[in-house]
Amino acid sequence: MMPTEKLLIVSPAFHGYCHSIADGFSQLGYEVTVHRYDAFDTFKDKIRNKALYELPSKIGLQGQKAAEIAATAKALRVLDEVKPDKLIVIKADGLGDNFWQKVDESRIPHILWLYDDLKRHRYTLEFLKSRPTVVSYARLEAEEFSLNGANAHFVANGYDPRLADFPTERIPEIVFVGSRYDNREKMMLALQEAGVPVRVYGRAWSHHPFDRLRTWEIKRPELPAERDIPLAEAYKVQAAAAASLNVHGLQAGLSMRTFEVPGMNGLQLIDRPDVEEFYEVGKEVLLYHSTDELIEICQRVIAEPSWSDSIREAGLKRSQAEHTFFHRAQKMNLLWA
Repeated sequence: MMPTEKLLIVSPAFHGYCHSIADGFSQLGYEVTVHRYDAFDTFKDKIRNKALYELPSKIGLQGQKAAEIAATAKALRVLDEVKPDKLIVIKADGLGDNFWQKVDESRIPHILWLYDDLKRHRYTLEFLKSRPTVVSYARLEAEEFSLNGANAHFVANGYDPRLADFPTERIPEIVFVGSRYDNREKMMLALQEAGVPVRVYGRAWSHHPFDRLRTWEIKRPELPAERDIPLAEAYKVQAAAAASLNVHGLQAGLSMRTFEVPGMNGLQLIDRPDVEEFYEVGKEVLLYHSTDELIEICQRVIAEPSWSDSIREAGLKRSQAEHTFFHRAQKMNLLWA
């Protein structure tokens, strides 16, 4: 019997996605260790981070550089302690060169996973070419990397079917969970003005005094709004709603939400025609091209729950069959160089 391979995932703490990804690889039989290189879990750690790194950065000192040095040292210690057979590095552009030097010297088979656009990373194409395998969440970027000489592959985002239970009730609202940008704010206000019940979630929408202070903004749009919620709660909120909006910004690939909403038996309203690669538009998800069209769709969703339920059912079936993190792990497991 072959011994269990040890897989180390070095990842940002961002919404805890690393744990869902790790679960996908655990289902393949790996012994998985997750290291969140930018996590501060305890109150003591959070205070220390603010005192040593965030505050110095705000007053013009090298706080960010000091934070990167500390994060790199910790990641190197984890590499030595785990001694993985394989390594997946997600983002990690804030780790120093000596981290990558150690990885190269150890000759660990590794994959660099970018689940955001390259322009939001510090990496260059030359650096990507130096990695044995690069994975991008955006098909066009993966193709561009490959044309420029990198061993690059496209693996879409996914969702975790084990993260939360399906909601037991339906809330007759159109919801949006995420950051507040001008286009999203205008869209939600337009829906509200058209008489569509809406609700938004996130610190930049919240009317709570603490959220206003920590975002350095006093003014908020006059929309029903809730504070930040953890990812598992977001799964349930989006699924319980009459429909959930998936509004992309200027990004190359499809967001995690693309798969999370239908994967939780939710109804997704999405603004990206390229979703048709993963879902049948009109039968598994709903696509809109303008705010006026979105208003019409939302009004029908509210008025005809039996119609929207048929789309939920089809989207859920497709998601469970093709779009979990286990499916993504299976694909990535074929890419080790």
